[in-house]
Amino acid sequence: MIDTIFTSLPDAFVPGVVEKPLVYYFSLGATKKTVRIDVQSCIVEEGRTVDEADCVCKTEESFFMSIWNDGYRPSMGDFLSGKIKSNNPTALQLFLQAFGKQ
Repeated sequence: MIDTIFTSLPDAFVPGVVEKPLVYYFSLGATKKTVRIDVQSCIVEEGRTVDEADCVCKTEESFFMSIWNDGYRPSMGDFLSGKIKSNNPTALQLFLQAFGKQ
C-alpha cells in the first residue's frame, strides 16, 4: 500500500507550490524512497539516492499512512517522542501541500 502512494506522487503533484528544488528522503520501516520536487515536477526514486536530503523523514509505515490517507498532522509531541523524526519539519508541511494535502 505504501508503494502505491509513492507511485501516485508524480500524478498528484501540484506545480507551483514549491519555489526551489527540494530533495526528500523517506525511511518508513522497510520502505526507503527519495523524492525530488521542483516548481514543475516530481520524481520518485527507490532507496536513498542522495548523500544529503533537504528533508529526511523517519517513521513507521502505518504512521505515514495515517498522515497521508487520514489527514493526521503530527504534533510537537510526536516529534519529541520520536514517533516521527525529521531534520526539517517545515519542509514536511510543504511536501504535503505540494500534493494537495493541506
